[in-house]
This record gives sequence, structure tokens and C-alpha cells, in this order.
Amino acid sequence: MSTDSSPNARPLQIAEVERISILGSESIVCGFHLVDYIWTDIFTNLAAASTYVLITDTNLSALYADKYKEGFAVAWAHLRPGVVAPRLLVRVLPPGETSKSRATKSEIEDWMLAQKCTRDTLVMALGGGVIGDLVGFVAATFMRGVPFVQVPTSLLAMVDSSIGGKTAVDTPAGKNLVGSFWQPKRIFMDMAVLSTLPPREFSNGMAEVVKTAAIWTAEEFDVLEAGAEDIRAAVLEGQKDSEDMAGLTIASRSEAQSLLLRVISASARVKAYVVTHDERESGMRGLLNFGHTIGHAIEAVLSPQVLHGECVAVGCVLEAEVARRMGHLGDVSVARLARCLRAYGLPTAMDDAIIRGLVGEERLRELRPQRLMDVMSVDKKTVGSQKRLVVLKRLGETLEMKPTNIDDSLILEVVSEGVRVAAVAEVKQQAVTVVPPGSKSISNRALQLAALGRGTCRIRNLLHSDDTQVMLAALQAMGACSVAWEDDGATLVVTGNGGQLQRPDAELYLGNAGTAARFLSTTVNLIDAQDGSTVLTGNARMKLRPSGPLVDALRANGCGIEYLEREGSLPLRVQHAGRGFPGGHIQLAASISSQYVSSILLCAPYAQEPVRLELVGGKVISQLYIDMTIAMMAQFGCQVERISANEYLIPTGAYENPAEYVVESDASSATYPLAFAAITGSTCTVPNIGSASLQGDARFAVDVLRPMGCTVEQTATSTTVTGPPRGQLRALAEIDMEPMTDAFLTAAVLAAVAAGGEDRVTRIRGIANQHVKECDRIEAMCTELAKFGVETENLADGINVHARVLSELKAGEPPSVHCYDDHRVAMSFSVLACVVESGAELRERRCVGKTWPSWWDVLARDLGAPISGSDPARETRSDPVKAEATSVVLIGMRGVGKTTLGRAAAMALNREFVDLDDFLEREVGQTIPEIINRDGWAAFREHETRVLRTALTQAHATGAVIACGGGVVEGAANREQLRAHAGRGAAVICLTPNMEHVAEYLSRDKTRPAYAVTSDIHEVYARRLPLYAESCNYEYLVDKALLSGDENSEGHGAWTLIERDFIRLVQFATGRELNRVDLRGPSFFVSLTAPSVREYLPAKLEALTAGAQAIELRVDLLGSSEFAGADFNDARVASSFSAFVHRQFALLRHNSRLPIVFTVRTQAQGGAFPASADTLRVQLLRSAIQWGAEYVDVEVDAKAPEVYAKRQNSMVIASYHDTTGERLQWDSEFATEILMRARACGDVVKLISFARTWDDNTKCQQFVQQHHSTAMPLIALNMGYTGQMSRVLCPCLTPVTHPLLAAAAPGQISVRQIHQARSLLGLLPPQQFYLFGTPIAHSPSPCMHNAAFAALGLPHTYELKETSTVDALLPVLEHPSFGGASVTIPHKQSIIPMLDALSPAAQRIGAVNTIIVQNGHLYGDNTDYLGIVGCLQQAQLSAHTRAFNESVALVIGAGGTSRAALYALHTLRVPHVLIYNRTQARAQALCDEFSSLFSNLAVVDSLDAASTLQPTYIVGTIPASDLCVPDSLFNTHGVALDMAYKPKWTPLLESASRRKWHIVHGVSVLIEQGIHQMEKWTRSVAPSRAMGDAVLAKYSEF
Repeated sequence: MSTDSSPNARPLQIAEVERISILGSESIVCGFHLVDYIWTDIFTNLAAASTYVLITDTNLSALYADKYKEGFAVAWAHLRPGVVAPRLLVRVLPPGETSKSRATKSEIEDWMLAQKCTRDTLVMALGGGVIGDLVGFVAATFMRGVPFVQVPTSLLAMVDSSIGGKTAVDTPAGKNLVGSFWQPKRIFMDMAVLSTLPPREFSNGMAEVVKTAAIWTAEEFDVLEAGAEDIRAAVLEGQKDSEDMAGLTIASRSEAQSLLLRVISASARVKAYVVTHDERESGMRGLLNFGHTIGHAIEAVLSPQVLHGECVAVGCVLEAEVARRMGHLGDVSVARLARCLRAYGLPTAMDDAIIRGLVGEERLRELRPQRLMDVMSVDKKTVGSQKRLVVLKRLGETLEMKPTNIDDSLILEVVSEGVRVAAVAEVKQQAVTVVPPGSKSISNRALQLAALGRGTCRIRNLLHSDDTQVMLAALQAMGACSVAWEDDGATLVVTGNGGQLQRPDAELYLGNAGTAARFLSTTVNLIDAQDGSTVLTGNARMKLRPSGPLVDALRANGCGIEYLEREGSLPLRVQHAGRGFPGGHIQLAASISSQYVSSILLCAPYAQEPVRLELVGGKVISQLYIDMTIAMMAQFGCQVERISANEYLIPTGAYENPAEYVVESDASSATYPLAFAAITGSTCTVPNIGSASLQGDARFAVDVLRPMGCTVEQTATSTTVTGPPRGQLRALAEIDMEPMTDAFLTAAVLAAVAAGGEDRVTRIRGIANQHVKECDRIEAMCTELAKFGVETENLADGINVHARVLSELKAGEPPSVHCYDDHRVAMSFSVLACVVESGAELRERRCVGKTWPSWWDVLARDLGAPISGSDPARETRSDPVKAEATSVVLIGMRGVGKTTLGRAAAMALNREFVDLDDFLEREVGQTIPEIINRDGWAAFREHETRVLRTALTQAHATGAVIACGGGVVEGAANREQLRAHAGRGAAVICLTPNMEHVAEYLSRDKTRPAYAVTSDIHEVYARRLPLYAESCNYEYLVDKALLSGDENSEGHGAWTLIERDFIRLVQFATGRELNRVDLRGPSFFVSLTAPSVREYLPAKLEALTAGAQAIELRVDLLGSSEFAGADFNDARVASSFSAFVHRQFALLRHNSRLPIVFTVRTQAQGGAFPASADTLRVQLLRSAIQWGAEYVDVEVDAKAPEVYAKRQNSMVIASYHDTTGERLQWDSEFATEILMRARACGDVVKLISFARTWDDNTKCQQFVQQHHSTAMPLIALNMGYTGQMSRVLCPCLTPVTHPLLAAAAPGQISVRQIHQARSLLGLLPPQQFYLFGTPIAHSPSPCMHNAAFAALGLPHTYELKETSTVDALLPVLEHPSFGGASVTIPHKQSIIPMLDALSPAAQRIGAVNTIIVQNGHLYGDNTDYLGIVGCLQQAQLSAHTRAFNESVALVIGAGGTSRAALYALHTLRVPHVLIYNRTQARAQALCDEFSSLFSNLAVVDSLDAASTLQPTYIVGTIPASDLCVPDSLFNTHGVALDMAYKPKWTPLLESASRRKWHIVHGVSVLIEQGIHQMEKWTRSVAPSRAMGDAVLAKYSEF
């Protein structure tokens, strides 16, 4: 309404308002466009003031300050014409929580005093909670209190902080700790200001609105629950145009505005009532803290990134769960509360995707349960040590009219990520009755039937779970139905629209709801639209679950469906062109999921013509679920005719909704309380599952529990189970669980302790589909049962479980069960934990929310299991399998090299070598030929089995390398022993031979009997090959021809490399040396793209790996002409290709010491490996683990957990590649989802997108900053030219290319380019490196190292620092730019006191030649000895000289360099070393110091004396001199190395050359040790060619 009493002023626009009483006065005013009303009310009804002070922030000032000034003047002119107006002062503050401080309060007060404000001043707060709290506190204390008016501008402030008179400021000790109660004279809630509210602030405020309704009025909660979209639209859209003053009067108020006013005023009215009756928070007012006790604790950890309302929303759900755990609140109410909060864009769990996206993984890890409890301990609501929560009795009503005292243990349980289940006491227990939630299968079918039907149906006992919520939301989004709730949410009222569907406004997000995804894939085709499309999508796991057969059938029927990402899975785009669902004859493959069949059946009545559905492609899976669908369709009025075993006829028509439909309890869920009775020997009744059930799992009690020894009583509608005495369950020889596949997990945990029966083995079959459920459930059961000491076999169609008696289950720390985010895994293992002495920890407590959210309450409260919250330690997935003490076992064909390699490995590991055949002969007292000739092969095998058991479990269980006979795997008992040994963390290594070499060797070896079965060694090997594979967990290829390039010849020096790399595998398998990349800083792996590794040999590989820390073998790019177009699903082709890849892997291993990243990239993710060959892909990945690949790149799909579970000491890089950039967008929820999925099946996560704009790089970097840490590494980058900057900024393991390579991906760049870019960005500061010593003017080191820096693109420099004293080096060492140094005479010893630490080599040699900066500390090392080692190893390979461990070596000299030479020979395991020096005393002193490193270290008094011992390796360490070297020293074939590099030809080298020895010049050692220095400084492969060329260019004589 308008008034016009002043000719010079515009008319007043006085709003029609709603007043709310608080503390006896109608002080709360609600309406729209209140500016004129506010000033009119203040001037008319409040005490006159001489000064009005308006305080706001800079954001709001720009929007409203002028309006309030203008309104002030207009109102005064109308009300007091001709009277001088009082002052209006405006103070503008910076926005945000930082302004809410004592300092800001003082500034305001000082300003008001300076403005001569007196006690008749009125202060107005225009803003959100920060302004209101702060200004209210100012008003409370200024002049001992002045009048105060609140004008809240945020939804949260309107419904929360502005009402009640609480004022405060923050202090360093915490929020709101200094303040007072000071009631405002008015609270003006102008809904029009919400038009500028950001969506997130809307959600923030709605948390308080939902909270208030939940504690006070069911009616308002119903309004909020049903009207989420309308309320959101009213706030965010309904106020956009504020100029027309719509809503000023009731008549001009829109429907949206009326709804908004109702919601806010209702919430404000509740708070006003509570404040009126308990102003000082002594009782009732504490009800307003619902959700705040836990919510404030979360906020204390995660603010400011997570807002107050977001934290309170999570707190509300958790505190409701406390009420449910206490037995006061039902499942339905908790589910409705969570669903309502989610509808307003609020998080409902601490690890909610919303929170995860805001704070990142690393920050989220700070939300530890005990930290939350500590914060709650100092909360203002806590009394003493007693925590208090508001306990709901039902939505709209609390248990008490005040907060309730709650035990810490109960709160801790609810806020914990995991749960610990302790053993149930073995006492006689009373029979219990448990009512499981409604069936998920029936609930989803009932929802779809009722939504498609005509009329209203009341659905009772509906499952309130994530899956059914997803289904209901999707049906509503398509306009299929309208819904309402009755009976406190226990009854869902569905009014169907008779199959009339409309295109939804947005894509249908289905989470991980597999049933909804399959059903709706057909349903969306019913949408009546002439154009456009609908997208069905889900979370990362859902995108791995198969939908291909269903989509194929629908496409063939004429439906327009396309895959948007992975072929055969969501997301799908369904095109609408007015065709609808054609119908007619449909052929469908139903061997993977019965849900495909049900999906078509449910929609068939609405097809264009009757449907004849024919099921093809093998055995139909889960027929009982198909029967369930048909039975339910009949209950809704549609009769399906089964015209043959696999053919159905469905007429067109419409469903007619029954007035009421009662959902059966979930039979799969019922298996858990029944199994509890079975395993504990107690009695349990499930009252609404019986023989008449529609569900296949209802047969579990009769078909599984009764044969296991339980007493089962089943009527048509109930089932009662009484278990046998504890520990007396019987194993099932074999059971087909195809009719109840989901129940196999329950059966498997019972089978784990079903020790009755002949062999204690339960064999479960018919469950192939469980490989592709929420996780690979069969693999999951095998992995997790192993933690209890239970052995299993994972089969394509089932699982074998080897039972243990209860006392045999693993004792000690409770097993920590990874639940794979799978509700059935969690509930199954919780049953097993009830009889395990130590109990068990279930790591993911909340995953049961999918079907039975209150399971833990039932388990504890009804079944009596002791449970408590647990905070699972992060699984140290990257920790190696430590088997340093457990004996290594070698198996393989005779003649492959088990003895030779075993002895070498034993020496390297300092272990005993045991030949099992020799051990057997000693044990039996006969030779093997004697045993076989006298008693036969069978007797020999019996002895072998017994001796193997003795060796592995007693005599040589630890500390040995055991080489077994070639036929040890012939016996099943032996294979089982070998598998068990591997299961204890030991390495059982199969040596895979080149059979041509083995056959040739055996033709000469007559020390063992000929093979018993056949004289054809190839046939024997073919028979044994699968037996070897079954028995080992590592495999090593022994093929000397591989190193020659000729498959039929042996490479010179090949055995040395084979031996070296076998030792590397043993060290890797035992956890001694894992060869992993340091991920604490930038690192790189170079991607090989040629079809054969041999293309990079001999010289290219060394060059292209310069600067890298690892090397990627792209298996999908490997191949030869024989595999072009080959069918990898053919067993022979697959076997041949696997062998080819194994040879490529071994060849790469022999030629590079770098860690290998083994990758099989599929076509779907930008690679070349065919998607149809998935079985071979997984086989190759698992083989790579057995070959000892340090890193295995596994695409995040259904098979990834399987590979991850078997990773041994390999690290899994869980990768996802979006080659278009359309799906993986760094600021999307999907990015967070795929990250979480990858982290569940990988040690390192690799996410690759495609940059379409430069901003994509910024978003990628922000994602990295949120989620990457050393503990949880993340490789994240964008492909494409535009995405190159993301490669520069990638934190670790960046894939790189090289000019010698074709790039493996678009936008891939080299190490050099990345270093140059990082330098330009200031991310790679220049460092100074030096050579310390004197005289050094002619040193080649600057040339060598500067050439390396230039080749790598590094901005560093290397220069000489010549000084005769080390004191002059101190400023250099302390300078921030110091990067490292080489050290030469005279400082190799004197520099040591200036360093922080020494390497073991430097300590033993007693000299430092290299200084490395590590984390700000100076580390001394010695690379002189590494130069000698490297040069001698290369010479030994080239010269084919005797093995080091069989040789004699001579060191000439006894100075400092001689010490390095001795340490080098020790490293090479040379057993016998001679020292010659002209001063014999110095030689003897050196001998005495180093004698402990050698079997024989002696001094010779002349070189002639040394020649009598015929040394193979001679190292000269004295400068060039007139040394006389006798020719007799070179009677054998050997290697001479001289450390002096000027002149080129020393007397030693000249004499050796004349006798045709292999020569190593000193300059070669100089280069080699320099290469090691560079690699220690840069932590990457040095550009050795560039370094060598630089040195040789300086010394032209070389």
C-alpha cells in the first residue's frame, strides 16, 4: 500500500507483513520490500533516537545502502514533515568471519564515540550472521546498551542467528566465546533480499529450516520434504525482478513468494517460541541445537571451506542415527531426514561428495572420530564431561523438551568410519525376532509398477535406501507419478500417471543403483517427446557395471540409445523421436543379469505393440527374479504368458494400481540374522519371509542352513532357524546358489567355520554374476577370508571355502575387513566376527545403508553383538610384502638354471642355498637314481612330498634359497604346499626356460634319471606348464638367446645379465629392494611406443631415458606381424602373445635398471588393446606382477580390484582416461567419484582428461592441490596441445616422450621441455654445483656436468671452487643456491666434519667425493667406487671374463683411491684380492682395515708374486709412473683398469694391451663416476652420452 502526505517525497510503499511474537512482543516482522516499512515502524513505534547507525559490509553496501538512505529520508519526510531529520550514519565493514573480532568491535565503538553518538542512538545491523552477531554485541555494550535492530539478509541469519538475542565475537581460542544476550527491538526479515542469495547460501540456510521442522512440527517437515524444488525456485528464481515490488502486498504475492514466506516464518516462529520460554538456554532452548553438537565439531575442523549449515546438516543425520541406535527413531525417519536435506543441496555424511569436493582428500582425513570427540568435550552445550544431544522420537517431536545425556561410546560409534564387532559370549541366548527392511528388489519393482499404473497405491514397508531413493527421484523427474508420505513416512502414497512420461530437465543420476539403472534404461524410452534426449548416468562404479545385452536388445528393437563413454555401460543417451518403445519380437541375452529381463517386462505393456520376449545366449540367470517380476505385474493387472521355457508374451495395456501393496522383507537381508543364529548356536525368527515368498533368497534357510546342521522351521510367511552348538556347522560338498546368488556371501562366511564333513570344503557354484556386482564379490570374499586364515579358491562360476575350526582362526589383532563399499560384504563379515575370538573390524560402516541402514543397531541391540566405533588406519597399500626371512623357493624344469641362479641369489642375500634333491638324498640315505631304480617313481615322489614339507615348515622355512627338482609340481600335495608357502608371504619363483637350450643341456646331463612319462622333453614341459603356474607367485624368464637377438643362439655375456636381473627379482620379491620412484617431488616415466623393445637397442634406450625415473612398457603398442588382426580370445594366440610380451619385458629388464610401468591401455581409454580381449588384458596385468613389474597400470573397471588384490610388491597405478574431456571435468562430482574409486583399487591414482580451454589446466592444478599427497599420490593432467601446462605442473610420475620417440598421447612433451617450462615459471630455481679441491684448473668435470644440465633442460651450473682449505667452503655450503659438489684432493677427508651424514660407502671408504643436498641437509657419498664397479661390469660382459665371484683381483697402490677400489671389488663379490704397494707397510695397514670384507685379502711383495695367483681383474690406483709391470701378470684372460686418465696409456695398460687383455682407461671411470654423481643430484637417469662426449672432446687424445 502507498501513502502520500508530502508533496516533495515519493509515496511510501508500506508492505503487508506477518508479525511473530517473541518475549511478549511482536518483534519479528516478515514480508517483501520492507525498506519503507522498516523506517516507518522505527520512527513510529520505537523510542526516538538522535542518531541512527547502519552497519553493513561492502558487498551489501553496494546493493542496499542507497536504498536505506533514500528510504530513511522519504519515511521521515512523510512522518515528520518540516522537522529536521536525525542523523543516519553508515559504517561499512569488510565481509567475512575475520570482521567478527574484538578489534573490529573496538573500531566501531571508537568511531561511534568520535561521531558523538550518545545513549539515544539506535544501531541497525544489515547483513548476515557475522554482521548481526558483531553489531548486536556493540549495541549491548556501547553506553551500557543502546537499542538494536536486526535486518538479516541471508536465509541462515533469518531463521537462526538473528532470533534469540545471542551476540558475540570470535577469539583466537574459538568462535563466539566473548559475547552477551541482547534482544533486538525488531527483526525485519525482508524476503526480497534473498533474490541475490547464491545457491550455496540458500542451502546453508535451509539446513536450519529443516532442523527446526524436524524437532518441532511434522506438518512443516512434510511441506519441506514435498516442496524442495518449489522452495528452491521461490528463493533463487522467484525474486529476480525486485523493481515491480511484487509481494509488497498479499494480493501481489506470487504462489512461490507465499510458499517462501510460510517456510521462513514457520521456522522463525518455532525459534521465537523456544526463546520466549527459555531465553537463557537453560533447557528447552537447547532443542535448537539439534545437529549442532556434532555439526560444530565438524565445522571446527573443516571451516571455512565448509559452511555452518553444511556441517549442521551432517550433524542432524548423525544425531538422528544416535536416536535410532538408542531405539527411539525408526529407519524411515532417518532416511526421510537425509533425503530432505539432500534435496536442498546439503551433505548428509562426513565423506559426502559435497564436502570431499570442498576440502579435498587430505583435509578430510583430519575428520578423525577422536578429534571430533575432543572438540565436543569443550563445546558450550557439554555439561562437565557429559555430552548432550537432541534425541528425536519422530520427525517433528523430540524425546525430551531438552537435550539428552548421551554416552561417549555411542557418539563415537556413530561418527566413526568403521565398526569393530567383538565375539558374542558363548552363553545360552534367548530366541529373538528380527524384521529386516523391505526387499530392495520388490521395492524397486513396486515403485515402477505404481508409477506407470493408473490410480493411487499405498506402498507399505518400502525399503528406504539409496537405491530406492534414486529410483523414486528418477520416476518423479520424468513426471511418471506424484508421491506423498503417510504414517510418519512408513507409507508411500504413489499416484501414477498411467505411463505418461515427460523428458526430465536434467540427466538422471543413478549413483551405484544397479537395479534402477537397468530398469530405467528401458523406461526412458516410454517418454512422449518428439525430439531431445535423456541421459542416464551414475557414479564411477556404476559406469563399470555391464548393461550391454539390454542396450543391444533395445537398439535392435528400434530404440535410439548411444553410449557416451565405455561401450556396454552407463552413461547412456536415449534419443526421443516420437517412436516410444516399439515392442514386437525382442531377443535378449539374459545370462549375465535377470534385471535385463525384468526391465523389458515391466515396460512391455506400454510398447507400441505386444511384446514377444525371447531369452537367448545360454542359461538364464536368476530365473526366480524373473518370476517375481511376472507375479508382481499380475498383482498390478497385467498377465504375462510364458509360451515356452525362455519365451514370454506380454500384451499392451496399462497397470491398474491396487489400493495397497505391502513389500516383503528383503530375503537377502534376512540371511544375516538367520546366519547369526546358525553360527552362534542361537535361535532367530524372521516373521515375514517364508516359503510363499517371491524371492529366491527365501530358500536360503532350507537349502543352505538345514544341510549345514541347523534346525529350520518355515511356514508360508515366517522362517525360524536354530543353529547347532557353536563350531559344529557342516561343510556343503557342493551347492548351486544360482537361484539366490546374493546370499552366497552369507554362505561363504558360514562355510569358513563349517569344519564338519569329509574334507571341510564347501563348494559354492552358480554365482558367476557376482564377479560384476558392486565389486567382484567372489574375489572380495577370497581376499578378506584370507585375513582370518581361511583358504579359498576363486572360480569363474563359484568359490571353494576351506573351513577352519574356530580355534584355528587367526588370533591376535582383529582382522580389518575392507568392505569394497559393498553392503553385503560388510554384513556377511559382521556375522563371522561374532564367533572370532579377536572379533573383526569392518572398515566401511556406512555401506550397509544401501539395503539395511540400521543393521549395526540390530546386530548390537537385538542380536547382542558387542560393537564399537573404529577409526580404521589407512591401509598401507604401498607397503611391500616383507619376506626377507622366509625362504625363497625356485621351481622349473631341470636344466633351466635353478642351482646356478639359486646360489647367486643366496650369496647376494647372504642366505643358505639348499638343493632339495641333495636334501632328499641326505634324508633318505640313497641317491635319487637308487631310489627310482629300486622303488620306482611313485616312491620317489612320496619322499619328495615329505622332504618338501620338512624343508618349508621346519628345516629351511627361513633364511634359505631352495631349488626344487623339476618334477616337484607333479604331485597335488606338493603344489598345495608351494601355494601355502607363497601365501605366507614367501617368494616361489618359477624359472621359465628357452626349451631348446634345456633340451640341449639335458642331452648332455646324465646325473639324473630320464623322464618317466615320455622321452620328449617338450611334452613334459607342456604338461607341467599349468602346474608350475598354479604353484608359483613369481616368474623369471631364463633365455640367453634373448640377449643375442637370435632365438636359437646364446648371447655373449648373457648369463651375467640373467644372474644380475634374477637377483633383482629376488630382492624385489622379498621386499629388500623395491626399486620405487621417490614421489615426494616431480618425477617422470618415458613411454615406449615401438612394437618391439629391440628397436631401442643397443644405444637408443639409454638416450631416451635420460632425465626419467621409470620407463613405461606399453603392451598395447607391442606386436609383430603374426599378431596383426589376431583373435586374442583364441587360447593359442593369447598364449603366444603372452610369451612375446614376457620376452619383451625381460629384454627391457636386461637393458635398463629403471622401474618398469607395465601398461595395457584399451581402445576405450585411448590405447590400442582391443576391448574384446579383456580376459587376456587381465592375465597380462597379473603376469606383470609375477614378473616383478614395479608399477602396473590398471584401468579403473570391474577387473581392477582383482588385479589390486593380487599385486604383491608391485604398486598399482589405478588409471582413468577421458580422451575427449567431456566426462572427466576437474570441478565435477564425477572427478571426485572416479578418484575415490581409483584409490580403492590403486596405490597411485592416474586421472587423464583433455584440455579444451586453458582454464582446464587451472582446474586440474586446483584438483591436484586438493587431493595429491605423498601418502596418496595423484597423477592428474590434460591431454592435447592446450593441456601441456598440466604436464609441467603434474606432481609426480608424469608420462613423457623424447625426440627419438613417437608421443604416446596428444600433447606429451619431453623431460627437457618440462624442466625448461618449470624454470621459466619459477618452480625450478637455478642451483650452483662445484668441484672442490686443488689443483683443479684442468678438470673435465665442468664440461661433463654442464653438458648434462643442458641436455636435461635444467637451469643449474657447475663451476670450479679451487681452495687449499675447507674453511673457505663454508659460505658456499651454506648458500641457499648450493645444489651439490664433487670433492677431490686434498679435501676428501677434511670435508667430512662439515657434513650432516655419510653414506655407508663413504663411511667404509673413509672418503667423500660427492656432496648431495637432501631436505636441507648435506649428505656425503662416494661414487669413485661406483665408477670402478660400472666399468668392470661392462668390461666383464664385453671380454667374457670369469665371473667376479670366481676370480682373483689385484689392486696396485695403497692410497685413497685404493680404498675405493677395494670397496668396489667387495661390491662385485670378488672373494680373493691381492694388494701391491711399494711401501708394504701401507699395503698391510690397508689389508688389515678391509680384511673383513673378503674371504681372502692379502699383501704381495712384488707383482711377480701376484702373477703366480693369476688375477683376472687388475685395478691400478697410483698416478702414472715408471712402474714396471711383468708380462707374467697377464697369463690369463682378464681386465686391466687404471684410475689415472693422463696420460691415456699408463705402464699398466700398455703391458695389458700387449697381452690382449681388455683395457679400461681412467677417463672411462671418470665419466662413469660422474654419471653416478649426476643421478644422485637429479634423482634421474643421467644423459651419459652427452657427458661422455663432453669429456672426450676435452681430451683429444681419447
